[in-house]
Amino acid sequence: MTMKKSASTMVAILAGALTALGAVADDKKAGHDEAAGSAHMALTPKELVWGDAPPALPRGAKLAVIQGDPAAAGEVVTVRLKMPKGYTIPPHFHPTDEAVTVLSGSLSMGTGDALDRKAAKALGPGGWCLIPKGAHHYAFATADTVVQVHLVGPFGITYVNPEDDPQARATR
Repeated sequence: MTMKKSASTMVAILAGALTALGAVADDKKAGHDEAAGSAHMALTPKELVWGDAPPALPRGAKLAVIQGDPAAAGEVVTVRLKMPKGYTIPPHFHPTDEAVTVLSGSLSMGTGDALDRKAAKALGPGGWCLIPKGAHHYAFATADTVVQVHLVGPFGITYVNPEDDPQARATR
């Protein structure tokens, strides 16, 4: 499968996974303020809808969509990703910029085509990272970790080594 086709497949799978999660809440449940229009939204942590992360990410993580449709081009998207200690995302890149904020735990991030635990920078709560479109990078959680990711859709992920793609492993 080509990288372009893999990214397109990932976007389609992510859209399906998010729909299955019920990520699009009704206006009342999502905290929309009718008087202020649909732009005002407030959610408590208990109102987040968590489900398994899409199959393009390694198994074991949970995902909650807070804002937007990750499959929609040009749409502002905010998601949270919960990762258990030891969770690793091998070297990969995205078709858009991503801003990652660590909310809890510890996430180590590095750049390049190979995962280098010694070269990675550990980010604790409040830590932030901007990953430019196309930049090869990797991440691993050294504790149970929650991050918030902001991007402009569509979300996509392409692994530097195609064998690291969980979807490729699943079809063997």
